[in-house]
Amino acid sequence: MNGSRAWIEKDFYKVLGVPETASAEEIKRAYRALARKHHPDRNPGDKAAEERMKDISEAYDVVVDPKRRAEYDQVRRLSASGFRGGGPGFGGGPGFGGGARFEGFPPDLGDLLGRMFGGGFGGGSSGGFGGAGPRRGPDIETSTGITFEDAVRGATVPVRLQRDAACSACAGSGDRSGTARTCPQCGGSGTAGDNQGGFSFLRACPACGGAGRVVADPCPRCRGGGVERRREEVRVRIPPGVADGARIRVRGRGGAARGGAPSGDLYVDVQVSPHPVFGRRGADLTVVVPITFAEAALGGEIRVPTLDGPVTLKIPGGTQGGRVLRVRGRGAPKQRGGAGDLLVTVQVAVPERLSKEAREALERFAEVQTDSPRARLGV
Repeated sequence: MNGSRAWIEKDFYKVLGVPETASAEEIKRAYRALARKHHPDRNPGDKAAEERMKDISEAYDVVVDPKRRAEYDQVRRLSASGFRGGGPGFGGGPGFGGGARFEGFPPDLGDLLGRMFGGGFGGGSSGGFGGAGPRRGPDIETSTGITFEDAVRGATVPVRLQRDAACSACAGSGDRSGTARTCPQCGGSGTAGDNQGGFSFLRACPACGGAGRVVADPCPRCRGGGVERRREEVRVRIPPGVADGARIRVRGRGGAARGGAPSGDLYVDVQVSPHPVFGRRGADLTVVVPITFAEAALGGEIRVPTLDGPVTLKIPGGTQGGRVLRVRGRGAPKQRGGAGDLLVTVQVAVPERLSKEAREALERFAEVQTDSPRARLGV
């Protein structure tokens, strides 16, 4: 489960401009269109576009994932029914400020609500939810452009970004010596709490502020936070067959966390440049290949391009312009193994100029060809 307050405060469907009943494909199309319009690379220096892109990415990340979308919809229904979590027995009022744990909720929903409101609101009887203490670092979002070939074959590309990283002077400890001792009051958990009947109240440890560690001699570079801002280059693996607009998650390469908690994740939006020859339809590649009138009428074999070099394709006699022929296994890799096909659309090329011999040959053909292609039209 991975909820946040935004699940109640924001309408992700409205952000993406889609109805709540939208299919996954409709959501992807809406996201790609919005990303092209608001991406920072297309709006340099525009802070409003940057914030808008963050909202769009946040919404897409939730509703494109079936499991997270189901959880989000469940929380929205709870909110619409009037549930807010405040009132008697929820110490801390609206927003679950006291870190309450309520026995009556199903374990999965209680855990989700606990993550959303940052403190101890867990269901079931398996013990308190550790919502206090060091928090995971923030996720980072960026984008990268790749070639059509790299999208099909896969590649490892460098992505440059600015992020909060573990301080290079103290190795992220926050202490000048490079070490920080465990908080004696909370034993490193970063939490303090007490039980009151059916409720378990958790709060950040007052001695260490929830970090779980005590810094005796703060590092001068990061001022004891253990984190510094710096530019980095991250090498991101692009899997074979990735589609334009895909989102790749790189675990642990997001923003560093204070207090020794795990770093967030890096999300990379992939933008695939068009190819001058090939198109793409899912795992299938597409190409338009011109053929002569004689090849269309008589049939024969022609050479057609693929990403791995030309192959021979048989043209049946009587092939009409616009017919699609299939070269199996010459498309993009599929997620579950295998590869798509190359779909070849043949286009009958009409010569703009004819030699004397060619004209005479066609005139003889016209004389002997008595069937009219317009006969079925009654003219």
